[in-house]
Amino acid sequence: MDLILEALKQQFTWGLLLGLLVAAFIWKSGFSRSRRDMREIRRLESELKDLQGHLNTQLKINASGNESLQSELAGLRQQNENLRVSNAALQQKPGRAETRQLQIYEAALRSMREQAPGFAAAWEKSQRQAEADLEAADKGLLKLVRRVIPGLGNNPANPPPAIEVQESEHP
Repeated sequence: MDLILEALKQQFTWGLLLGLLVAAFIWKSGFSRSRRDMREIRRLESELKDLQGHLNTQLKINASGNESLQSELAGLRQQNENLRVSNAALQQKPGRAETRQLQIYEAALRSMREQAPGFAAAWEKSQRQAEADLEAADKGLLKLVRRVIPGLGNNPANPPPAIEVQESEHP
């Protein structure tokens, strides 16, 4: 015991004890921080696993949705091709060309009634205009109207201008 009291009187002993005390606090804080960091790493790894699982689930859902959209798109393309072929076949049905030509003649005759003076030149021009109008109508809303009500869709939206004929040609 005397030896301990004698050692405590020395400045070196006090410096050594103070240094060991500081080292112990530093070691304890490092140890605590190391444990805290390990827990944080485990928590982050767990969170990362959860996020990866969620991402995998989301990717699977998106993939199945894209797959269903692709299959639906392929089905619609096939249906579109079938309808295009059916439409072409219906256009080639017997009597279809004749009905179309009659519709052209009907539209041309209506136009001629409005522009009666010089019939031959006006007839050719009216027939060409009626064909152009029918071609334009085949591409738009008038096509549907003509299919539902055949005689209604033949009226040209803008009738051809009247052909001027000199008075000397008519008696």
